[in-house]
Amino acid sequence: MFSPISFGSEILIDVAPNVLNIQSESAVVTVHTDIAYSLVVGSSVFLNGVEISHWKADARGNFVAKFSSDEVKALDGLKIDDYNTLVLTGYTTDEDAFIGTQIMVIDVASKGKK
Repeated sequence: MFSPISFGSEILIDVAPNVLNIQSESAVVTVHTDIAYSLVVGSSVFLNGVEISHWKADARGNFVAKFSSDEVKALDGLKIDDYNTLVLTGYTTDEDAFIGTQIMVIDVASKGKK
């Protein structure tokens, strides 16, 4: 369906939580974007190779992606207590590729630590 092209159109993303605790019982990693929901082919979106679990529009009409927290935590090469780059990729309805990146810390903080 979509041709493998280099990703060049950059979008802004904001990953929540902003620090991912490997030991947490969180179920979802949410990625907020600045691209219109109506422009995105939801099933084409991945976060570091993790398949999107579901998607929606936010109050401004922008695309919001949801990923399994367990799958994100299981990614190869995550550096604990260090910076990691999370990369959101996907295609628009015009078959244009887009990419968004955010650097975040992966932590193993115990419950209740602030």
